[in-house]
Amino acid sequence: MVSVVMITKNEEKAVASVVSDIKNYAPGAEIIIVDSSADRTPEIAASMGARVIRQFPPQGYGRAMDRALRAASGEAIVTLDCDSTYPAEMIPILARSILEDGYDLVDGSRLERKPKAMPWLNYLANRGFALLATILFFRKITDLHSGMRAYKRSLVRSLAYNPNGPALPVELLLMPLRLGYKVKFVFIEYRDRLGTSTLRPLGSAWWTLRRILAARFGRRR
Repeated sequence: MVSVVMITKNEEKAVASVVSDIKNYAPGAEIIIVDSSADRTPEIAASMGARVIRQFPPQGYGRAMDRALRAASGEAIVTLDCDSTYPAEMIPILARSILEDGYDLVDGSRLERKPKAMPWLNYLANRGFALLATILFFRKITDLHSGMRAYKRSLVRSLAYNPNGPALPVELLLMPLRLGYKVKFVFIEYRDRLGTSTLRPLGSAWWTLRRILAARFGRRR
């Protein structure tokens, strides 16, 4: 079974389209949304058959993603941003690498080249942090922040990570690499988003560096 999990905050412009795409490309998948919205996002998602877990008032990206991952019951757990930036048609491809090919984690990298939908400042920062991680972990890494990945459920259950604060995807990628899990990288398309971004660049950059160093040099848990 495949679970598709997302976290949402005021995504009423995109949620219907994203859930519809998931159902089209991954029929039968469990769809879980951890929602902290003040708009109609949860009502729209629930009306389309998604399981909505309310987390209000918001407790931050990391805690919301942690709750979404741990609520999933599928053997393959695919993460997705609910803003139409990621290709839902890749869900079965990523999940197949978990279910049939024996990978523990499949990372959907947005950065085979600069995406038209990504501002230059974001692109350069992403490539810089990826280069640092490549040097520290002795593995070519192109994208630490992708919102589209597939995880084996047993990996999520066994992995110890810090759910507090931004940039959790950094730790969720680098800790499995450090611990010797079987990780695969694939390139995916990154598209224009629907709605307004809530990213705080400076805070995200600080947490990214903090998580890189913790994953590489911190005590194994």
